[in-house]
Formats: sequence, C-alpha cells, structure tokens
Amino acid sequence: MYNDSTSRIAAQLREWIADAAPGARLPSTRTLVAEYQASPVTVQKVLRMLDAQGLIESRPGVGTFVRAVRTARPADYGWQTSALGSPRAPLRPVSTAMRSAPNDVIAFHSGYPERELLPERLVRAALTRAARGEAALSRPPAAGLPELQSWFAHELRTSTPAGVTPPTPSDVIVLPGSQSGLSSVFRALVGSGQPLLVESPTYWGAILAAAQAGVRVVPVPSGPEGPDPQELARAFEESGARVFYAQPNYANPTGAQWPARVGEQVLEVVRAYGAFLVEDDWAHDFGITTDAAPVAARDDSGHVVYLRSLTKSVSPGIRVAAVIARGPARDRILAERGAESMYVSGVLQAAALDVVTQPAWQTHLRGLRHQLLVRRDLLVSSLREYAPQAHVEHVPTGGLNLWARLPDGTDVDQVVRDCEGAGVIIAAGTEWFPAEPAGPYIRLNYAGPNPGAFREGARILGKVLDRTAGR
Repeated sequence: MYNDSTSRIAAQLREWIADAAPGARLPSTRTLVAEYQASPVTVQKVLRMLDAQGLIESRPGVGTFVRAVRTARPADYGWQTSALGSPRAPLRPVSTAMRSAPNDVIAFHSGYPERELLPERLVRAALTRAARGEAALSRPPAAGLPELQSWFAHELRTSTPAGVTPPTPSDVIVLPGSQSGLSSVFRALVGSGQPLLVESPTYWGAILAAAQAGVRVVPVPSGPEGPDPQELARAFEESGARVFYAQPNYANPTGAQWPARVGEQVLEVVRAYGAFLVEDDWAHDFGITTDAAPVAARDDSGHVVYLRSLTKSVSPGIRVAAVIARGPARDRILAERGAESMYVSGVLQAAALDVVTQPAWQTHLRGLRHQLLVRRDLLVSSLREYAPQAHVEHVPTGGLNLWARLPDGTDVDQVVRDCEGAGVIIAAGTEWFPAEPAGPYIRLNYAGPNPGAFREGARILGKVLDRTAGR
C-alpha cells in the first residue's frame, strides 16, 4: 500500500497529465520535490508508478514526458490473400511432438529425449572448444567439414559387409538436421507433382516435408517387421513412383525394425524398379536390445540415399545430420542444399564432431541403452497393469516410442483432450498416417521427463479409456 503522501501526489499528477498535451514534459524531480514538499524517494516512487500505468515515459538524460496515446486499430492484411494465392499444400498445425509442456504434467508426447539422457558435459565442452577454434570465424565447405564427412562415412562403413564397396567421405553432405535433408531429397529426387511411396504409418515430419515439396504421397502399409515387399512392388507398379521413404530401424512411431531378410527383399524391389530408397536412420544411436542395421550398408550402386541424424542423440541445440548419396543423385541434393542454406554452421559441425569422437561418447551410448531399456519396460508394465485397453502389439527393440492401439470406435481426439485435462499429454496417432488412419492409435514416448510418473500417467490413461468406453 502507498502512504497518504504518495497517493496525494499521484492523484494531483494524474490531473496534470490529463490536461497536458501528449509529449508534454513533466517538471523536473527537484521541482516536484519542492512543489509537493515531499522527499525525492517519494517522488521517484510516484513517477515509477505512473510509468508502469502507461501514463508517462522516461527518457534517460532528457526527462519525463506524457505518453502519447495511440489508438489501436485492427490491421488489414486482406491484400495478402490475392498476393499469396492458395497454398500448394494444406497448412498443418505444429505436431504434438513439438509442443512444450509445463513441469506439472506427465509428458508422453515429446519427440525428443529429455536432458538427462543427453551427453551434457561432452556437449558443453565441445561447444566451448568450437567457439575458440577456427570454425568460429571461417566458412566451411558447402558439403561439410571434411573430418565430419569422414566420420559419417566411417560409421556406415563399419556396417558394410565384405564384397560391398563402402561409401567415401565425398559421398557425404552435412545437413542442418535431417528434417531439412528430407525436404531437399524430396525436391531433388521426386519433384513437384510426382509420387513418393512412404510407409504407413510414418514420421509426421516426412509427411510435412513431402507436402511442402509438392510431391504426391502414396502410402504402403507397414507392420512390426516393415512393409510387405510384394505390396511395395505393387505400389511401385501402380503409381510409377521412383522413390520410397522408409525407416528400417526403430521406426517413428511404431518402433519397428526390419529383419535382415526384409531389408534384402526391399532392396531387390527397389533395384528392380530402378528406384531410390530414402533410408531415414534417425534412431541409429537408440538401440536397446538390438543394434541398428542400415540397409544402405548393403548397397553400393546408389539406390539407397541414407540419412543419419545427431540432433536427438547429441543435443537438440546441435542440429547436425548427414545424407550419404552416390552418383548424380548426390550432386542434385547438394545443389538443392546450396540453394536453401549454402552451408551448415562450422561451429555446430565442429562441436558435433568433437562429441562423437570423444572416448566418453561410447561410454554414454552404453549407459543410454540401459536407461532406455529401464524406461521402456517401466512404461510397458505400467500400461499392462493400469491401461490394458492401450494394446502395445510390438515392444520395440530400440527408439524412443511405444505405439498403442486403442479399442475400435475410440474417439482418439477426445481421449487426448481428456488426458490433458487430467494432467497427461499424449499424441494422437493420426499425425503419423499419410492417409486415413488404420485404426485408433496413440504414440507414447518413454524418453521424456520424470519416469517416476509413468505409472500414474498410465493409471490416468486407463481411467480416461474406461470413461470413453462408457459413453
């Protein structure tokens, strides 16, 4: 509460301001002290209060003035309707996976691992060294730092069997995240209006990138062991497509990993149709009970365009990925990248390289495998105990997510709203289908914050599903 002197001075100054013209200069503090027989502290308090109320404004070194009253009027952007025309693709809202959540909710929706699953000390030290090094002041080559190109090529080379020619560093293009790479690959290899085969369900970001590139998405059903090669061949035949986008290892959202035989059969189909397989190995570092086995390691004829990201495993703050492509396809993708971003920040490239070449990186990955195992099993057991209506058909051997089917007829959107109202955020599976959903699904991330709340989250989900079934 203000004292009587403060209130009196404030009331009299408001009257003075009301009669003054906008921009009029108030008397100096010394003058006000003398006029109102008050201390400088009291006068300053009154001026701060009037400033907070928007009645005056202080200009350091100049004085205090009556604030000009600006009449708010609605902006008219109608002219943009004609200038922009119709969008090439329907505008999609930001995915649930990208939402930020307050600390007091149980978050099963995120697409990223939480902070404690990241190599924080390695990242901070690497960024410090990169900022002090040459990368902070120089422009890197358009295709990426040679040392980082070599690292990505070596990573794929370690999986390459005898008799297959491994990739070279010059086959590698460093990207500012794999999402950017998808956009470039689709524009370079598919083209506007042309068909693109995708697994269904598949990564929502790939659906978005395809829409923005203007390509026509053709879904191919995919289960716990990947797509049926015969269905894939029929899709190639009927659509005339020349590109198939897939996630053979720990697919988002299902967690599926293709068996080796499926990878070989898919590669045979792709070769038979003279097509490309765009392999998105986003979860390469998130194996739990198996290791990622890239299909690209078994191809040396340029049919597989391979994407590998470090954003989720190193840090969301270091958006670095790479595409490995051979032949003219590599040149087309590089040309697309140059037109969009010219090059990737040398500081981020140097920091990423620093992290993944430290001995402690492998130690971190071993610990990460164990932490993901514990979290995955905790969420699976919690669902089975408290929300058996959310059926997990396939327990993934890697990745970050569980894919759960709800009872037929469930209103998924209503379940999502009711869960959020009860303090649990989940992602509706509809975001991951390129066409109509094959059923009522939700995706649950077990790499999010506070695993100690998994059981409570499952209990709330189970209660919501019980109420939904009773409606």
